[in-house]
Amino acid sequence: MPSGRNKPADTEKIKAMLAQNRGKIKLSRAACASCSLCAESCFLYRGNNRDPRYMPSYKWLSSLGTIYRKRGNVDRDFLEKTRENIWKNCVLCMRCYCPFGIDIPGLIGLARSIYRSQGIYGIYPYTTGAPEADNAGEDSGK
Repeated sequence: MPSGRNKPADTEKIKAMLAQNRGKIKLSRAACASCSLCAESCFLYRGNNRDPRYMPSYKWLSSLGTIYRKRGNVDRDFLEKTRENIWKNCVLCMRCYCPFGIDIPGLIGLARSIYRSQGIYGIYPYTTGAPEADNAGEDSGK
């Protein structure tokens, strides 16, 4: 399915979606202490040598958090560059644990809704396209 890369982002639609969830996003951004305790509950973080890109807090703050901070004024290039954070680096397993009660899966789900509203989707099975070069051919029986 094409992602519509040539089409500009519909910032009005993004702003409307942010407005509907303003309280939740604002409170979550304020409550996040960047303590990284959520990371230990993420099997992708632990299974990828504790790479910070897999930290649950990073996933939503670098996508939805940035979109909110910019008040929805983001372009398609930004959305394309950050889509990996919410599609490839997260499977929405719901295991994220935040000691401050932040609903991380809900926020990542909201980010996915915003991206989908702009025609930006994950692609199965690699969620953002073809497998990385070092993994190519592993599943083909070679």
